[in-house]
Amino acid sequence: MSGFKVEKIAERFDEEIRFFKSWVESPKAMGTICPTGKVIATRMASVINTGSGLPVLELGPGTGAITKAILRHGVKPENLYSVEYTASLIPHLEAEHPGVNFIHGDAFDLQNALGEMAASRFDSVVSALPLLNFPVGQRIALVRDLLNRLPAGRPIVQLSYGPHSPVPPDWQTYTVEPLDWIFRNLPPARLWIYRRIATA
Repeated sequence: MSGFKVEKIAERFDEEIRFFKSWVESPKAMGTICPTGKVIATRMASVINTGSGLPVLELGPGTGAITKAILRHGVKPENLYSVEYTASLIPHLEAEHPGVNFIHGDAFDLQNALGEMAASRFDSVVSALPLLNFPVGQRIALVRDLLNRLPAGRPIVQLSYGPHSPVPPDWQTYTVEPLDWIFRNLPPARLWIYRRIATA
């Protein structure tokens, strides 16, 4: 086995250990038993328009797989704001991705978590929050809050592990559409897109 393969296996093992420790500390904050795979992270990052000139908001970076995909997609580290609820994950994220604005805070209280960026517009939102762990009303309120931080038509992409959208549609405010069904992820995952309905 080549040194490169051994290094990649070791890196993946370290990521899974960090994920497991965080899951033990705060199981409600983690939506699955395994960290997000590269295929689904890349697909999530693909919705970002790197030419918009706007920063990107990431919710629930976890061990950083999706953060890595966002940066690989072409987002500059200083243009990525990433909100993580589990404090123990922040030091590794900062060491692994220097320049990214990692914020220890609650995604359901972004007005406080984002601080001086609370009034800013973002190009898109990339979310791996475990929404199924929270009441439906709280999920709807989050989507509405996020869409108010985006230009008209720009998306929230949400990772979930069920056949249905974790947030029901509200045809007067926003639309819900499936983006992809990733069977190569463990467990298989579904991606959903939420967009604000254009008003005349």
